[in-house]
Amino acid sequence: MPMLEVQDLKVRYGQLEAVRGVSFSVERGEIVALVGSNGAGKSSTLKALIGLAPASGRIRFDGRDIAGQGSAARVAGGLSLSPEGRRLFGRMSVRDNLLAGAHAVRSRAGVRSRLDEIYALFPRVRERRDQLAGSLSGGEQQMVAIGRAMMAQPRLLMLDEPSLGIAPKIVAEIAGAIERINRDSGISIVLVEQNARLALRLAHQAYAFEHGEVVRSGSGAELLADPFVQKAYLGV
Repeated sequence: MPMLEVQDLKVRYGQLEAVRGVSFSVERGEIVALVGSNGAGKSSTLKALIGLAPASGRIRFDGRDIAGQGSAARVAGGLSLSPEGRRLFGRMSVRDNLLAGAHAVRSRAGVRSRLDEIYALFPRVRERRDQLAGSLSGGEQQMVAIGRAMMAQPRLLMLDEPSLGIAPKIVAEIAGAIERINRDSGISIVLVEQNARLALRLAHQAYAFEHGEVVRSGSGAELLADPFVQKAYLGV
């Protein structure tokens, strides 16, 4: 049974239909990439999955229908989202931003253990844990944003544009962290990225979005070799 099953997902904002009947699945321990241009419906899909966008369709997580649940229940159940633009609390410390992601974790020992895991994953975050989050570089803020999402102890982590506006060296560091999260913790990941080449290299499975619909699907390697994907997203 897939960890996540999405069937005929639709998202509408007033008269605008942002997602038009999307279906896909995520197996346990898998990285799934959603690639496409701006406005293709990728971010709206993630918001719908976490309960932050008006949606219809079927969403099953770990065998349970969660379409009627609120965001807090979905997070408590094992879903977590690191949003586009990071959305940190700039006047709070890095540590307090991380702790904000642990509101569903009841055990103090669990919170401390999770902090240690984040600090091991991102040593730079440990070094800057007492600084204001707003004083960090874009890449450092992205590390904190991923760490905050990880603090909720997710079984499926959704990352929305983690490479956006970040120096190439830091992008490589974050890509390595995504691989380690998946490999070492067994956490399933849904990765939304405009950097299609990066996303497809990381992904076990991938879906290409156009105008709110899935137009291509396959393994990451298959989409990297697909002529349509190469022309549309890879500049080949």
